[in-house]
Amino acid sequence: MPRLHRILFLTLLAAIGPVSHAHAQDHSGNYPPIAIENGALLYGANCAQCHGIGGDTVPGVALKTGTFKRAPTDQDLARLLTTGIPGTAMPATRLSPGEADSLVAYLRTMRDFNSPAVMAGNSTRGRGLFEGKGTCTTCHRVNASGSHVAPDLSDVGANRGADFLWRKIQDPSATMIPLNRPVHIVLKSGRAIDGRRLNEDTYSIQLIDNQERLISVMKSDVKEFSILKTSPMPSFKDRLAGQELADLVSFLVSLKGEN
Repeated sequence: MPRLHRILFLTLLAAIGPVSHAHAQDHSGNYPPIAIENGALLYGANCAQCHGIGGDTVPGVALKTGTFKRAPTDQDLARLLTTGIPGTAMPATRLSPGEADSLVAYLRTMRDFNSPAVMAGNSTRGRGLFEGKGTCTTCHRVNASGSHVAPDLSDVGANRGADFLWRKIQDPSATMIPLNRPVHIVLKSGRAIDGRRLNEDTYSIQLIDNQERLISVMKSDVKEFSILKTSPMPSFKDRLAGQELADLVSFLVSLKGEN
C-alpha cells in the first residue's frame, strides 16, 4: 500500500474513531433510495480508491457499520467529508450540500445493500471506459484532451448530479439541455450544416459542426433551421454492463474542473 494512502487511512481512522458494533444504529429506510444510489456513485468517485468498494480496506475501519465515533449525526459526517481535517493528510472534498447528503446516506446504509441496483463505481476504471471502450473522447473533451463536437465535460461533476448523469448515459435524448440540442441548418445556397449551437444573437448563429469547425451563419442566409429532438449521443444502456455504468458515472462525478 502506498505510504500516502496509509497515512490518509490512519488519519481518517483517528478522525472517526473506532466503530462500536454494539451501538450501531439502524438507519434502514431513513434515506430516499435515489440519495443512496447517488451516494454509491459519489463514494466510488471520492472514497473507494482509499477505502475500497466495501469500505474495509483500512485495518480497523469498517465503514459498512455506518456508525462513527466522531460523527454521530449526519451533519457531523457531512462536515467531516467536506472540510477534511485541517493540519492532517485528510483532505477536504468538493461536494455540494446535496452531494454530501447523498454520500452520508450511502455511508450510513452500506451494510444494508447487496442489491445490484446500488453499485459503488470506481472512477479509475471509469476513466479507462471513458477513454477506451466508451469512445467518449471522440466527441467530448476533458481537461484539454478530446473533441469539441460535444460539450466539454471537464467540470460536469460540479454542475450535474449522479442521477442526471446515470440517466444521460442510458437515455441521452430524454435529458438534453436546450442549449446543447443539435441543430440542422439549410442555407439559401442549398448547403446543409449539422452541429451544436454555441451562441445566437439577433442576426447570426454560431455553431460547431461535426468536423469541429467553428461556423457563423447569418440568419438572413438561412432557408431552414431545425432544433433536433434526438441526441447524436448513443445510449450505453446495452453497451456497458451495470458495474461499468457505475464506474463511468463515478468518473464523471469526479470531474470538478481543473484547480
